[in-house]
Amino acid sequence: MVSNVLSSDPLIEVVGAAANGRIALAKIPQVNPDLITLDIEMPEMNGLEALAEIRKTYPLLPVIMFSTLTERGASATLDALSLGASDYVTKPSNLGNAALSMQRIREELIHKIKVFCPKVVGPENVPDRPVSAKKTARPRPREKALGKLQRPEIVAIGVSTGGPNALAKVLPALPADFPVPVVIVQHMPPMFTKLLADRLASQSAIHVGEGAFGESLEPAQAWVAPGDYHMTLARDTDSIRLRTNQAPPENSCRPSVDVLFRSVAETYGPRSLAVVMTGMGKDGLRGCEDIREAGGQVLVQDEASSVVWGMPGFVAQAGLADRVMPLERIGFEIVRKVKGV
Repeated sequence: MVSNVLSSDPLIEVVGAAANGRIALAKIPQVNPDLITLDIEMPEMNGLEALAEIRKTYPLLPVIMFSTLTERGASATLDALSLGASDYVTKPSNLGNAALSMQRIREELIHKIKVFCPKVVGPENVPDRPVSAKKTARPRPREKALGKLQRPEIVAIGVSTGGPNALAKVLPALPADFPVPVVIVQHMPPMFTKLLADRLASQSAIHVGEGAFGESLEPAQAWVAPGDYHMTLARDTDSIRLRTNQAPPENSCRPSVDVLFRSVAETYGPRSLAVVMTGMGKDGLRGCEDIREAGGQVLVQDEASSVVWGMPGFVAQAGLADRVMPLERIGFEIVRKVKGV
């Protein structure tokens, strides 16, 4: 099914298929692919074992994992991303017929292949592609004359493709006494976000959990928006609490970075700090406009350290970023801004 779907696109050529990871490893030097799709569940040598071997010899070859939308599949996908997989696509399930399954693969997988292979398909055929970092705009003047920038009282992070590994770099850099809460949108389906939060919690000094309706925002806590739910903030009598909803997707995403950032800007105004890291598409662009208009600050990841410089690239291109920086510096910069040092 995957081969048939990919072959239907005139810009993509399927140069080989393999029934297990061992055969795939033998075929790579023969067919010299520009990208590999790799099933996690295979006999003899599974996808995780094959990926580990691929990365030893081909560290830069894009690999998109194909995984089931189950807890076991989600856990294996996170393992694959930590081993160096470029991205993943969940297998269509419970759609009723083969035609719908093929359409789902076509929409998700072909889009991602073109993003990872711009030189092969032609840059003009890559959807939602920002200009080069060399053309990054200077930061726009703020819409409101609010004087000196105010110290952030919240950090809001938006991230997608490459996000789990990026978050695993940033959150462990935040100390146990981090004085403000953190709210995160990582584009992932249900089950994936819970497992991601659990993994980040095991690596971080601050508390990390999957966001739930009614949770109170406290210092040194990070909340990951649950898959298939938007996450927003609301002022209560004595606190600010999380809200979740299933309003229509924005930018084809639910959870959406724009939805979260808009709520953060409304709730915290000039004391907001938005961080946009690696990811496809434009989600977060309008939200950063709201943050900047409210007087808040915006950090974005640079092109060199991003798996895909889509989301951060569009924000930088629009002149909304106060700083564009490599991934390894973002955590420390967040701490510096929040602590005012």
